[in-house]
Amino acid sequence: MRKKVAVVFTGGTISMKVDERLAAAVPALSNEEIMSMVTNIDKVADIEVIDFGSYPSPHMSPTLIRELSKIVKDLIKRSDIDGIVITHGTDSLEETAYYLDLNINPTKPIVMVAAMRNNSELGYDGASNLSSAICTAVSNDSINKGVLIVLNNEVNSAREVTKTHTLSLDTFKSLEFGPLGIVDNDEVLFYRNIMKHEHIETDQIETSIELIKTCVGSDSNYMKFAIDHGAKGFVIEAMGRGNVPPEMISGIELAISKNIPVVIVSRCPSGRVLDSYGYLGGGKNLRDLGAIFGGNLNGQKARIKLMLALGKTKDLNEIKSIFESTFYK
Repeated sequence: MRKKVAVVFTGGTISMKVDERLAAAVPALSNEEIMSMVTNIDKVADIEVIDFGSYPSPHMSPTLIRELSKIVKDLIKRSDIDGIVITHGTDSLEETAYYLDLNINPTKPIVMVAAMRNNSELGYDGASNLSSAICTAVSNDSINKGVLIVLNNEVNSAREVTKTHTLSLDTFKSLEFGPLGIVDNDEVLFYRNIMKHEHIETDQIETSIELIKTCVGSDSNYMKFAIDHGAKGFVIEAMGRGNVPPEMISGIELAISKNIPVVIVSRCPSGRVLDSYGYLGGGKNLRDLGAIFGGNLNGQKARIKLMLALGKTKDLNEIKSIFESTFYK
């Protein structure tokens, strides 16, 4: 008996082709048109198509992602659904995927998929990626691995993957550990398991989270401005191991004094932050001030995690535990 997969269409390049008047790609393909290009998929699974929308990736918002999470949770509860595939644009895919990974405790495979080339380009990859995603969703080996991302016949974890290139078909990479597995001959093959799966159970989110990238000469002006205008949390992409220019300290101190969490990650593409340096602005100085360390998360994912953490609690010690329990003793 074939398994049944719900394919939730949210938009992205996978549903686009070039509008000749604009000479640029826009949403154009219907869900049925996309599915018609996935040949022989009826031999693998029964498909139920769900139309969430046709959003370009930058048009996704925390509110839309929360709505998507609710839909996926309802699909998981259905006894006739064995797996879920979600189409999405690539620009914000890792943020949506990580939100779902944190917010849903899945008992069925959840697979996100996208395309790097629109339907007007030679080598449109949407159909092949979608077929690989469906093959992954019907596999029992995909259960209890959190949210998965499938493109270019590679399977990655939402927790680990990031978009690394503006053009390449293999743009999504897990820089620390490599892919979880591959899709070969219509079968998913896993090489390793995921890290510990974290779960933040909440239906609320806090969207007023500012993401700041540190560079030479960064100061506290923007943090103080944001605090005055209602910022509820900060994620700082610090230098190297987790260090900032000394001019940023007054802004960090001000935020923490007002019970506003400040999460430190690195602007480096891989590696965790740590309190290795004790000078003014060094990681040890930031930890002593009460800053929270975000492990090896990148800035955009740490921001998603802080949105959910603040939706669950306003207690800084609990938020610290949410961020640091996996990477720090």
